Amino acid sequence: MSPKASLTRLQFSNFKLSALLEMTNAINGNLSTAELLGKFKSLLLDELHIGKLIVFAYFDSWSIMLESGGKSKDFEKIRVEEDLIDINDITTTSSTENNKISSYDFVIPVFHNKIPLAYVLIGDVEEEQEGVSPSIKHLSFIQTLTNVIFVAIENKRLYKETLKQERIKQEMKMATEMQNMLVPDANLFPANQYYSVHSFYLPHFEVGGDYYDFIELDEKELFFCIADVSGKGMPAAILMSNFQAGLKAFLKYRPQLPDLISNLNERVLDSAKGEKFITFFAGQYNVQSRELRYINAGHNPPFLYEKKNGNLQQLTKGCVGMGMLDFLPNLEEGVIIIPKDSKLILFTDGLAELDYQNKNNPEGGLEALEICLSDRLSLLSNIEKLRKELNLEKTNQALFDDITILGIEFF
Repeated sequence: MSPKASLTRLQFSNFKLSALLEMTNAINGNLSTAELLGKFKSLLLDELHIGKLIVFAYFDSWSIMLESGGKSKDFEKIRVEEDLIDINDITTTSSTENNKISSYDFVIPVFHNKIPLAYVLIGDVEEEQEGVSPSIKHLSFIQTLTNVIFVAIENKRLYKETLKQERIKQEMKMATEMQNMLVPDANLFPANQYYSVHSFYLPHFEVGGDYYDFIELDEKELFFCIADVSGKGMPAAILMSNFQAGLKAFLKYRPQLPDLISNLNERVLDSAKGEKFITFFAGQYNVQSRELRYINAGHNPPFLYEKKNGNLQQLTKGCVGMGMLDFLPNLEEGVIIIPKDSKLILFTDGLAELDYQNKNNPEGGLEALEICLSDRLSLLSNIEKLRKELNLEKTNQALFDDITILGIEFF
């Protein structure tokens, strides 16, 4: 080897070490993706004298990360999945017989953990008068450098995604805590000589779109309700929280049920803009007269069971759901007298549409509810039996919606 060749080789070795050190320092310095790509591009074009360059990289999908010196016709038709994916080693384009990449000289594949991470296509490589251009002799160095750069970029992306997911997780946790504060504490529900109240709530996601409440308006009157918003997740939860706030505000003025429903309908229309709706059942009970006034706004009709005679009926009178129409036509208020020793149970779609896979009773959720309710046992016992029969637990993969139950036993 001539002294000049040895010197050239030594200079290029020093160059490679210097370039890798510079890139490592840039990565450790937490440079942005754009800055890292800028340094990488400058190295290839200014130091290695690459005349034409295009880099395809995979981040969720294949896309062009760098391009220089080429014309759009040189790369617009190149599809990684069709033209490059089978190239596993540094390859001359002339050996591929692929006209789409023929305007470049070399394809340099870059793998990480045996998975293709990037493809570098270079062309118009400057050749020296003596021997072969260092850029051609050191294509493996370009491959190594590309691997370092794009693994670093991928790690930055994954880190940002992790931070984003953690932020979302914390926001969801906060939303869950806030919504749990809005859900009545079943342990605080009253149990007296007139009635006892029980509930069960199981959101499908961290936050839910179901709502229920029980409010003693005064010593004689009590109000109770259950609601279900169309859709799931955060948008449904936000709409339901807004609905709940409106309901509490309206109840302060002790409106008649038809007026309450009309006002709530306007609120849902303003909030949802016609994109969602809420089904709602509201009841107002007088403990002295035993009169129950109710309106069912498109909700699953509650079941009322009389222990003495075994009579079972559903409460259906009302109107369409909240937010469906600007005006609620044929709004009808139901009025009934609640017999002694009766059980009323309200529920949402999550229960009504649940498959019931008991081998002795292969009916759906409504049939299971009727079976559990239709006896002389307490309502609390009925709800516990229903939970076991339908496996109402977070671990049950068959559950696909929020499940809410509100029950009142009248003495």
